Amino acid sequence: MSLIKSAATISGLTLLSRITGVVRDMLIARYFGATAETDAFYVAFRLPNMLRRLFAEGAFQQAFVPMLSEVREKEPEEGERRFIDNVFTVLALAVFIVSVLGVIAAPLLVWAIAGGMKGDPEAFTLATGLTRFMFPYIAFMSLVALAAAVLNTRKKFALPAATPILLNISFILATVFLADRFAEPVWALAVAVIGGGALQLGAQVWGLSRIGVRVRPRNVKKALSDENVRRVLTLMAPALFGVGVAQLSILINTNIASHLGQGAVTWLNYADRLMEFPTALLGVALGTVLLPGLSAAHARGDDARYNALLDHGLRLVALVGIPASIGLWLTADALVSFLFQGKSFTPADVSQTALAVVGYAVGLIGLIGLKIIAPAFYARKDIRTPVKAAFMSLVVVQLINCVSVPFLSHAGLALSVGLGSVVNAGTLLVILRRRGIYSPCAGWLKAILRIAIASLLMGGAVWWVQQGVDWTALRWTYRAAGVLGLVAGAAVLYFGALYALGWRVRDIRPA
Repeated sequence: MSLIKSAATISGLTLLSRITGVVRDMLIARYFGATAETDAFYVAFRLPNMLRRLFAEGAFQQAFVPMLSEVREKEPEEGERRFIDNVFTVLALAVFIVSVLGVIAAPLLVWAIAGGMKGDPEAFTLATGLTRFMFPYIAFMSLVALAAAVLNTRKKFALPAATPILLNISFILATVFLADRFAEPVWALAVAVIGGGALQLGAQVWGLSRIGVRVRPRNVKKALSDENVRRVLTLMAPALFGVGVAQLSILINTNIASHLGQGAVTWLNYADRLMEFPTALLGVALGTVLLPGLSAAHARGDDARYNALLDHGLRLVALVGIPASIGLWLTADALVSFLFQGKSFTPADVSQTALAVVGYAVGLIGLIGLKIIAPAFYARKDIRTPVKAAFMSLVVVQLINCVSVPFLSHAGLALSVGLGSVVNAGTLLVILRRRGIYSPCAGWLKAILRIAIASLLMGGAVWWVQQGVDWTALRWTYRAAGVLGLVAGAAVLYFGALYALGWRVRDIRPA
């Protein structure tokens, strides 16, 4: 399956996941609004999510996927199965210990990530209780990440891309049927998290059984003595630091947001959810497909294929990322009003969330590009370089916060994350070029000029159409029709302009 077809498969399923995610967020926003209770939930949910990204989807996959590709090349069948079982044993033990410690240390963790909540004892107590209840989610999702990595290296991309839909369905059902049954309705969302985690793990186990992989626990000492497992752990050490730097940035920003008044954490969360559309549809989809392909090409010593895959991914990032950044910037109010405005989520909440969306949109090309560029290093088992770039990005983000937050409040936090991602991705790209790992294929200047002109034409039209429109004052049906028409029209205008400028689909096919 070609890169573009594999990415299209993942993007299609990711789109379905994001659509169900939008339904989920619309229901939650309309039912719960932006309150101290929702701030408490999102703080509590961020803790296991942060560790999930740190241990499972972050450092673990960066180290495990290249090693699994190497083991498959050298020791197919029995060696691969033994390696997977040993990694499962070590990972399961690690996340069990982390989950227990998280439940015990919940008050300290809530204080660390949202110190501003200490001023509201009820919200702090609620966040602590929610954290304890939801912390086992990391165990579910770490094992999901292991199964997804195995499936992806077998070029089975569909199921891992589809399973997040189950979490969204769990949220939707809990909001509709359980929220009114709790004295504190936000507890229904916590139940949805655990239920969704269990459903996702069950789906991945079923997927592994379909390809003949049945993971079994082994003796812990024997698992730890496996040379390949030790290499994974060795690779994870710098990766943990690198992903940890990124998560530390999120932790610091969340803590700052908790001091900016009620609703700030929730506004940033909804803005972040909206930004997941382009980052997941393109960045995550391409990154998921690229890492196994780049790892295999590097293992074979096929530098030409490696370069062509990376160049292809970067062209797709430019093709979609640049107009998406401009489009989100100009339609932030329209999109937030359409998706989230309701009885509990007021026009004021719409305005504050839209400001955060604009901040993120400034750095969207970096947020997407990082998902493509970082795997180019992971495939070569070079974790240290992305770690150094991530640390530099952390410093940049916090320096920007010092300037932006006093003037822009929570929107300044979003802006710092966006600009920090641009610095991070740009630094890694320069390093790839200087080391001779990546050399741009022919046609980049012409492609960028076409994309820039088409994006500016689209942006000008979107700005002009919205003159004098107050999206928050419209009925939801009018907002829906207006936003869908605006997005569809912008897409048609953009690709139409590209075509008129001479762009063709063959221009993004791999060399």
